[in-house]
Amino acid sequence: MELDIRLPPQPPVDIARIERLLLDSDPAGVVDLDPATGHLRVSTCAERDEVASVLSAAGHPVQIADISIVPSVCCGGCSG
Repeated sequence: MELDIRLPPQPPVDIARIERLLLDSDPAGVVDLDPATGHLRVSTCAERDEVASVLSAAGHPVQIADISIVPSVCCGGCSG
């Protein structure tokens, strides 16, 4: 699932550290920062509470309410 995460104003986000910690939970997880919104984008099979724990461990604590599930844009074509 894809998550859109509102981060509070703070020092720069350490994407690499967040991704390293997320990979412990989900080896296929992907993290990036949306330059248009400043929100963190996470693609993962981890649940929102687990992602919140990862962010907290990385020094970027958020509330579960700050983590929105983005509706899927999958058309199903890749998996036949």
